[in-house]
Amino acid sequence: MILESLITCPHCATAKSETMPTDACRFFYECSGCGARLRPKHGDCCVFCSYGSVPCPPIQAERAGGVGAANCCSV
Repeated sequence: MILESLITCPHCATAKSETMPTDACRFFYECSGCGARLRPKHGDCCVFCSYGSVPCPPIQAERAGGVGAANCCSV
């Protein structure tokens, strides 16, 4: 499981490495470059799935066939 993801702001292209929580989805993220408050794109469970280089751990587990993906990621 990969716990680091590079989030890239769609407004200013600032990229920052962030550690993802393993048991929940992150719905909001404030860009350190322009201050934009990012929200998941329609159909995505969290900002890591929308703007990150790696999807969140619950989605990684689901894709690997694992059991116990977080309820917030069940779309």
